Amino acid sequence: MDKITRREFLKGASLFCAGALLLPNQLYSNSLFEIEESRSLKFYNVHTGQKLDITYYEHGNYLFDALSEIDNIMADYRANEIIQMDVKLMDTLYKLQRFTGTREPINIISAYRSPQTNRRLRRHSRGVAKNSYHILGQAIDINIKGVSLKNIRDIGLTLRRGGVGYYPKSNFVHLDVGPVRSWRG
Repeated sequence: MDKITRREFLKGASLFCAGALLLPNQLYSNSLFEIEESRSLKFYNVHTGQKLDITYYEHGNYLFDALSEIDNIMADYRANEIIQMDVKLMDTLYKLQRFTGTREPINIISAYRSPQTNRRLRRHSRGVAKNSYHILGQAIDINIKGVSLKNIRDIGLTLRRGGVGYYPKSNFVHLDVGPVRSWRG
């Protein structure tokens, strides 16, 4: 094994430090999209008929007006309530959309749920969690035209960004940004 000289060590350490200062995201990130200029999402809310095709992230910044529009399309239509949705969920959906390669919108079955709506749904279905991530703006139930539920589920599991619930009889996949876990409904 060749010995490294003090000069070579210092030169290598200097280059590494310079790289860390100039490109910190690229050196330390395991993200699939840190160097991308922008991130866009396409949605269709199956209950309200709302459509949205929006860029929510550009040049290293989240666009708050765009995030507000996303909050609107993901609102609890039953209670007419809006909450600020978690941007980690948007990033998860962005990655999912990229992996599927589809140009179809993400169909929103359920996103934000007010606590009252969640309680009402719990009374009629044992598949609704008492402390649902939907209440926190950290969960969404979706499907995508032309993309199998199994494919959506598998991508969600691969991303390891939170919970993935597979509901083939109800035609949706649940994604959240809570602890990594999975289940079949």
